[in-house]
Amino acid sequence: MLEPRKTKHRKMMKGRSKGISSKGSSISFGRFGLKSLGTKWITSSQIEAARRAITRTFKRKGKLWIRIFPDKPITFKGAETPMGGGKGSVKGYVFPITPGRIIFELDGVSEEIARQAFRKASDKLPVKTKFVKKEI
Repeated sequence: MLEPRKTKHRKMMKGRSKGISSKGSSISFGRFGLKSLGTKWITSSQIEAARRAITRTFKRKGKLWIRIFPDKPITFKGAETPMGGGKGSVKGYVFPITPGRIIFELDGVSEEIARQAFRKASDKLPVKTKFVKKEI
């Protein structure tokens, strides 16, 4: 699963996700893309499940680009832990996604196969998504 090799700070504040993404909102590498329509945290395991669904659908004929990377650490305190005692330990990494962000790009397959692959991948993700084509 995806996680950073090294981070400057081990723990991060929660933060707020608001607004529409202007960064990473256009298709750069492939011909087809999967665009986010909502705001959520996408975990590294959800990205991996979606990636596996896509590669199995097009049977490794084309090329897939993952345009997001989970680099935000998420902490949890143990069960039945009393208040106080500091922040919990890091349990995983997420990517805070906003509307308009391209999640995956695909090239080298037909549009029908790309639509089918992205439909299966969107079932694995916690946000609503939209299939987009590159404007030529």
